[in-house]
Amino acid sequence: MKLLAGNSNLPLARAIAAYLEIPLTEASVRRFADEEVFVEIHENVRGEDVFVVQSTGYPANDNLMELLICIDALKRASAKRITAVIPYFGYARQDRKPGPRTPISAKLVANLLTTAGANRVLSVDLHAGQIQGFFDIPTDNLFAAPVMSADIQARFAGKNLMVVSPDVGGVVRARALAKRLENAPLAIVDKRRERAGESEVMNIIGDVTGRFCILVDDIVDSAGTLCNAAAALKEAGAEDVVAYVTHGVLSGGAVARVEGSQLRELVITDSIGAPEAVAAAEKIRHLTIAPLLAEAIKRIADETSVSSLFD
Repeated sequence: MKLLAGNSNLPLARAIAAYLEIPLTEASVRRFADEEVFVEIHENVRGEDVFVVQSTGYPANDNLMELLICIDALKRASAKRITAVIPYFGYARQDRKPGPRTPISAKLVANLLTTAGANRVLSVDLHAGQIQGFFDIPTDNLFAAPVMSADIQARFAGKNLMVVSPDVGGVVRARALAKRLENAPLAIVDKRRERAGESEVMNIIGDVTGRFCILVDDIVDSAGTLCNAAAALKEAGAEDVVAYVTHGVLSGGAVARVEGSQLRELVITDSIGAPEAVAAAEKIRHLTIAPLLAEAIKRIADETSVSSLFD
């Protein structure tokens, strides 16, 4: 087994390598003067089981091209099997046609990965479960819920917990986390989205009075939904509000919005490399998913069960 890292999230790749007790494969992933990506593998990978770790967060197109070119380089070097380890799968929010003459970009990315030569895909908390069906190759979708629930139980034991979904679409995810928290009660924020990136909280479904609320979501981008939800929960009588989100995209003024919000804390995983503003934010804390990914990689390499990770 070999582990190759792109440039999108080197700290996570190094943490995975440390857990597996193997070195990262020697390679050059660099740019020409015109920003073309060039990849050169400095080790023999013929007949090897190779895992390429690369998130496709900002800049999404650059990181995606890096991943595709790494896969192509490995295929042409006769790697036996190439697994694309994509902690954050970019373009996942474009998983259907929201209107006429619009693309399904998540399917396009799936086609690109398969055509480049990937034999398998490993990701974490895909925005929509049906994205697995976009691939004609085996695709494993890991869940960050065990990592989050362990952290919640360690830090907020004894609190009057209630898990809250920030929208109706996230109820299944919230229910799964609530089940891990000894069947904590569930509430839902009913919101109306007027346009992309903006949301208006309309109603809280469930009694949150005196509850310590755990907002749970898969992606935080502009942070408008989370901050509005936190304000609505506090107004409805919640004791405090903490948000747990797998992928901290946090674009534009999201960090400032979180810092000025009624959220006690925003907890995100290291699926996306943290820029300086995110790392320095007082209200934002990171959980690592390196052991989760490393264990899944080990099980794929050993041909043992990945799903049993979540039993």
